[in-house]
Amino acid sequence: MSGFGTPPGLILAGGKSSRMGTDKALLEIGGDTILGHTVRRLGPQVREIALNAPEGFPNPVGLRLVPDRMGNQVGPLAGVLSGLRDIIARGLPATHLLTVPSDTPFFPTDLVTRLEAGTDDARTIVIPASGERDHPVFGLWPLAIADDLETWLSNPENRRIKTFLHRHRQVTVKFPMIETASGPFDPFFNINTPEDLAEARRFAGMLA
Repeated sequence: MSGFGTPPGLILAGGKSSRMGTDKALLEIGGDTILGHTVRRLGPQVREIALNAPEGFPNPVGLRLVPDRMGNQVGPLAGVLSGLRDIIARGLPATHLLTVPSDTPFFPTDLVTRLEAGTDDARTIVIPASGERDHPVFGLWPLAIADDLETWLSNPENRRIKTFLHRHRQVTVKFPMIETASGPFDPFFNINTPEDLAEARRFAGMLA
């Protein structure tokens, strides 16, 4: 995506964390919160960082809050839409928004560089993959899709990211597993359960 510039970033923290029973982003691993690790990895890769979360969400790192425009926690695509509309409203000189979830603190430090290399088209969605899985909550989302995304989400039956992706041109960029002393580790490992949290804490020292 040569010439498109460094994108703004949005951390998606609008989920209910029902399997964890508390806000996952504020849990501690490796001497910091998951949110703190996410901000530290994301900061050097983007123009700015905003946080997609409900009003009143604890925000210890002081990020600018971008709540869902639709309300009712309808899923990550509502956060993507809110981020796109926020960028458009502020007139930022950007073609894409980068999103990352708040529960995946070990994502690659070259995430943006490699995703940007995936296309030179300002209307293409770019998402990462690792192992045998795509990770569409991470992605470079074109500002040009905002109107279509808002129209699509207006139907309560439309919530699945992969279904929406089929409406647009998309590119998937493959990322390798991380080799550690305990074996291969997925850089897109996400923390949903207490067992996942324990696993993340075990790997945190090796991946700092």
